[in-house]
Amino acid sequence: MDDRERLNQLVNELNMYQGQADILNQQMETVQANIADLTIAQETLQTIKDRKDAETLVPIGAGSFIITEIKNTDEVIVGLGAGAAVKKKITEAEESIEEQKKDLEAVSAKITDQLNKITDFIIKKTPEAEALIQKLEGNGNQLQ
Repeated sequence: MDDRERLNQLVNELNMYQGQADILNQQMETVQANIADLTIAQETLQTIKDRKDAETLVPIGAGSFIITEIKNTDEVIVGLGAGAAVKKKITEAEESIEEQKKDLEAVSAKITDQLNKITDFIIKKTPEAEALIQKLEGNGNQLQ
């Protein structure tokens, strides 16, 4: 394989890995946003737990809210996904949320591991590609 073919192969590999890294970064953002939502839910449940006549703000759109009283601080409706929800005791909801967070944190760790492997590959191969570019430019070849 000559230098130009090797360079083309390296560039294609680097582009492919960079595309995978971009996708993984998007997935990581989604996972982190979901973890943040779950954390907010946990904090909210802990705040209202065992409080009677707690007041809260309920969003009504356009940055506007109404002040309302929470009548039942013993149970909450928990989303299960796919539009399904179930009523749970607050302690059960807290356990469920914690479980979901742990699952997402495991996914986050796997994504981080994959990103690290891709980054290592890119860091390892980039100097080789740069050396080939310099060699080809030094030989008077124009890169296309």
